[in-house]
Amino acid sequence: MTEYIYVAGAVIRNHDGDVLCALRSVTMSMPGLWEFPGGKLEPNESAEECLVREIEEELGCAIQVGRQIADVIYEYPSIRVRLVTYESKLASGTPVAREHERLLWLPVSRLTELEWAPADWPTVDALRRSESHES
Repeated sequence: MTEYIYVAGAVIRNHDGDVLCALRSVTMSMPGLWEFPGGKLEPNESAEECLVREIEEELGCAIQVGRQIADVIYEYPSIRVRLVTYESKLASGTPVAREHERLLWLPVSRLTELEWAPADWPTVDALRRSESHES
């Protein structure tokens, strides 16, 4: 039986509209891949509540969670992940890499330059599609 985890990810934008990208550290699974910060939902916790908690723990800042971007189920060899991502904006504080190797702000047009964790790619694609419709 494959383990199943439910994870929420935040697409955090700064005042310029750039997106916060987080590099997974050597202590995490899939080190060296980029992801949208977030984490596993606790029992009886909504994805939005999870994101507020996880971003405070991982990055030391507060966010305001907006609309859902993607809801993806990805089958890794040993685990099945449901990743739900949400548009978010900084409410207070400055993100600091407490658990990640490093953080990087990039415009949506440059997100494909990074090597993303497989479950995060549908969110990258959705962001690029929505941005191409707005311009």
